[in-house]
Amino acid sequence: MDARTELSWSGWGDPAQATELPASIHELLRTGLGVTRATPTPAAISDLVLAAPRLDAEAAGQMAAVVGDAHVAADHSARARHALGRSTLDLLALRAGRPLPAPDLIVSPGSHEEVAGVLALCAARRIAVVPFGGGTSVVGGLTPDAEAFAGWLALDLRRLDALHELDEVSRVATLGAGLRGPEAEAILGARGYTIGHFPQSFEYASLGGFAAARSSGQASAGYGRFDELVHGLRVAAPAGELRLGRAPKSAAGPDLRQLMLGSEGAFGVITELTIRVRPRPAQRAYDGWRFPDFATGCAALRRLVQDGPVPTVLRLSDEAETAMGLARPDAIGSAEASGCLAIAGYEGDAGAVTARRAAADAVLADAGAVRVADAGAEWEHGRYRGPYLRDALLDAGALVETLETVTFWSGVPGLYAAVTAALRDTLTAAGTPPVVLCHVSHVYPAGASLYFTVACAQAADPIAQWREAKRVTGAAILAHGGSISHHHGVGRDHRSELERELGGLGVAVLRAVKATLDPTGILNPGILITP
Repeated sequence: MDARTELSWSGWGDPAQATELPASIHELLRTGLGVTRATPTPAAISDLVLAAPRLDAEAAGQMAAVVGDAHVAADHSARARHALGRSTLDLLALRAGRPLPAPDLIVSPGSHEEVAGVLALCAARRIAVVPFGGGTSVVGGLTPDAEAFAGWLALDLRRLDALHELDEVSRVATLGAGLRGPEAEAILGARGYTIGHFPQSFEYASLGGFAAARSSGQASAGYGRFDELVHGLRVAAPAGELRLGRAPKSAAGPDLRQLMLGSEGAFGVITELTIRVRPRPAQRAYDGWRFPDFATGCAALRRLVQDGPVPTVLRLSDEAETAMGLARPDAIGSAEASGCLAIAGYEGDAGAVTARRAAADAVLADAGAVRVADAGAEWEHGRYRGPYLRDALLDAGALVETLETVTFWSGVPGLYAAVTAALRDTLTAAGTPPVVLCHVSHVYPAGASLYFTVACAQAADPIAQWREAKRVTGAAILAHGGSISHHHGVGRDHRSELERELGGLGVAVLRAVKATLDPTGILNPGILITP
């Protein structure tokens, strides 16, 4: 396989950047949440127990005939690194000591045609295929229901990493789906452009993964969600090829691009994307503001996004998240004043940034906010640190997980209260009272996304503990007008809620699409929808 910086096999990101929890947090875990024991992590990747492979040497040889011997792997390390995503449930499974489901082979095609060739072989042999970008799924999107198939293959798209075309007149770029966020920004940045998509997974997730999960970046208020940036797609499916997006907009029937955006590898493999780009900003500036309470802060964010000026970044932590320091991840454990911390960021040429910043400052001050020195710069410095903190808390013995939802502005207060209560009541009833934190992560004129973090002591079976809390919370989200996912996707974890959200006929439509594009059902079986 080709060399590339990998996610830590036992957690998030670069092990050299792992978070060390201060003594104050360890004490808070012990006295506030009743965390009394650490969670052991396997000492080495070789200690992981993987399910026995089912595919034989003949299958590997056939794949190698398509992509080359150097691009097929079946060793323990490669299988382990492609076995799981990075949800808390994934990491708990890794620590449980039981055999982990894992792909039999890892195949890395170097072109759309090679992807199509691998899919043809897998369809003929009934081998399940999981498209693999950065491995950052937090909803179980990399663990298929593969028992009914001859085996399971991870289709690692890292070699689809080229800039195919940059149309500077239209300001669109066609790029390989295997490019990670930093790689794409470096390639485009050398030509003076940016995509402007910076989710928390930015350092490791791929462009194809952004599209397949309908990702939303931290600067979505200014640049838009990733699905709003996609103008064209090239897709390899077992039934053939799709080239979608002849023009930016069209009235030639339903927009088939929308079937692939959010499809999570269950309908086809995205191999190329044509994406809107913008000139790289000459200036970036981020400010912190403190509101007296969450309701006042939400009202101010709504005012900005509806009436302007709209910052590029706009987010708001509730009282609990602000008090814990999670609004600024590098400041974990440091006490914050009461209230709710908001971050407003601006990108563009110097004159536009100065004017928009001043106009937004006036709105925020009029809404009752007080500027917080250095908070914006601290948020920028720690903007990708959240998952490292999650891992450190997990190792310390806490159960820490996130979930997100979205609704209209009129429904935000009720949804916020319902989700908080569902998490608190369910986990307290299980004997593990939690702390529940929340922030507004993305804003639109019509509504906003709420992103929750929950922490409590681990029960004897923490996987079952979280699944029950998630089940109750999913029901609360649907009962109070929210969607079961804003940007994490569906994977395995949200399948049942998706069926309730879309209804039986809606799911039947998705199954019909899958049956047309993937007649043998080999693509990510059990992800997004059940057969």
